[in-house]
Amino acid sequence: MKETLLKRFSSYMAIATTSDENSETYPSTPNQLIFGDFLVDELKKIGLEDVKKDQYGYVTATLPANCDKVLPTIGFIAHFDTAPDMPGAKEPRIIENYDGKDIMLDAESNTALTLVDFPELAGYAGQTLLVTDGKTLLGADDKAGITEIVTAMEYLLAHPEIKHGKIRVGFTPDEEIGQGVKYFDVNGFGCDFAYTMDGGAIGELEYENFNAASANIKIQGRNIHPGYAKGKMVNAQLIAMEFNQLLPEFQKPQYTQDYEGFYLLVHMEGTVENASLTYIIRDHDAEKFAEKKDFMKKVTDFLNEKYGDRVTCEIKDQYRNMREKVEPVFHIVTLAEEAMKSVGVEPHVQPIRGGTDGANLSFKGLPCPNIFAGGHNFHGKYEYVPLESMVKATEVIVAIAKGL
Repeated sequence: MKETLLKRFSSYMAIATTSDENSETYPSTPNQLIFGDFLVDELKKIGLEDVKKDQYGYVTATLPANCDKVLPTIGFIAHFDTAPDMPGAKEPRIIENYDGKDIMLDAESNTALTLVDFPELAGYAGQTLLVTDGKTLLGADDKAGITEIVTAMEYLLAHPEIKHGKIRVGFTPDEEIGQGVKYFDVNGFGCDFAYTMDGGAIGELEYENFNAASANIKIQGRNIHPGYAKGKMVNAQLIAMEFNQLLPEFQKPQYTQDYEGFYLLVHMEGTVENASLTYIIRDHDAEKFAEKKDFMKKVTDFLNEKYGDRVTCEIKDQYRNMREKVEPVFHIVTLAEEAMKSVGVEPHVQPIRGGTDGANLSFKGLPCPNIFAGGHNFHGKYEYVPLESMVKATEVIVAIAKGL
């Protein structure tokens, strides 16, 4: 299975599928449609039925039930875009029998995976690691998830003695820019529940995620020749800096963990005349989430009172915590836990410090916890995935499919 997973994952990496948050198309980049066609061909080749790619780029397929017992229809979902933070690698660098020491990714820039920065590496000694070239991201988020789902379906088709109910698979574009299931047809997908294979390290199982919003701050300054600016100039950049300083220092990502929410400044630009700030706001607790959004508006009001109506703040909700939709059907979390244990994986149930397609799907009527795909350090050049973790993720899918 390791060889199959490596070959499949490498073939997926060869097609760049970076999404683009500034695009006005859906999917946001044409290569995602090309990759969708590639997946359609592969799913047909391995023997799945009802294989389709719709006008939005969603790829779906069916593994029919092979037993008479009435069982729920289960879905497995992953996204095929990669993060726009940096380009994706074309192929993985393979480190066999990892020696447990620091890994130099790119000597020219002195980019390395070190045990000081990433101590969890030591736990993968002796395994096969897939890493980057130090200049690109790997794309394990979430091509590892797709690889595992397709490989699990192929395994079930090759082993008809494993009895299972109807299984649906779905692959989505643009998850990394928050648009992954915007047009996803939950009723047409036809599942009782599903799992996204979009988690991190081996054993991760998540059914809680952040409530999420974006905030766009625009500041209008007044530019006057600096030699004559006294009493006249209003520097929009300085107001922007003041806005950021007024936010709680210890509610920034570098100081938070577990259930602690945050404000993150993701982009800023400006001149004396105009400046803008873009934030994301996150919290698992709905009440604290609302307080964070309200506080940002209070900062805006304070600065407008101080400088005279120069600041605007537009806040848009992005997704909500799926816990309220999953808890009423908690047996689907228990099923995933037991499936992990059955293949020798210790479950680590924890909140997602982010979001997945599963959050929005849960609110569309498809309860959808998130299962590990095996990768670490997503969205950057330090990304890696142990091949053995991908094997275990594939085995978990098979275990869930057969109901243990």
